[in-house]
Amino acid sequence: MAEQKEFKAAATKEVVNKAANKARDNKKVESGEKAAFAEKRVNRGPRREGKTKGERGPRFEKQDNEFSEKVVNISRVTKVVKGGRRFSFSAFVVVGDKKGRVGFGHGKANEVPDSIKKAIKDAKNNLVTVPVYKNTTVPHQVEAKFLASKVMLKPAPKGKGIVASGTVRAVVELAGYTDIYTKTYGSRSKANIVRATLKALAALRTPDQIAQIRDKKVEDLL
Repeated sequence: MAEQKEFKAAATKEVVNKAANKARDNKKVESGEKAAFAEKRVNRGPRREGKTKGERGPRFEKQDNEFSEKVVNISRVTKVVKGGRRFSFSAFVVVGDKKGRVGFGHGKANEVPDSIKKAIKDAKNNLVTVPVYKNTTVPHQVEAKFLASKVMLKPAPKGKGIVASGTVRAVVELAGYTDIYTKTYGSRSKANIVRATLKALAALRTPDQIAQIRDKKVEDLL
């Protein structure tokens, strides 16, 4: 019995010593890892200012302030596929610099912001240059038709302002016109009205261009 007690006591003492040694070794390893991490942190240099851990930077750092844009229409599109219905959004946007350049674009995506971004990019790729007479109005009356929509543009005296519906106003404002009469006929489709307006603007000619076409002087036309 005495031998068994001595054996158990020795075994218990050995287990305790092993546990103590293991804890001591773990503490040394942990201390070494902390020291290595601190040294690595010092060598890496200070953290960049203005940005905390886990914080995202700006997605678009460069902003284009040259153009302004207006969303003409956003609609939800439903597509029937094998697994059911798939929804997306379609956006129509007009962009312009208010100095004689204007464009119209279309974008389609699963989310509204993404569809607008695509439409803006498409509009910037379809810019047209139009004449702004005396920096305020169109040089002459013009009409244009796109499918069932028809638009008429007419010069207005300075100070009159823009007489137009919301859709046509978006185009002429971003093109740079401040005084103009407009009228729409036929279909009220916003996309078709915008295209008809751009078609009319593209048909405009400056007094110099008209004089050259007619082989006359500008003074003879005024």
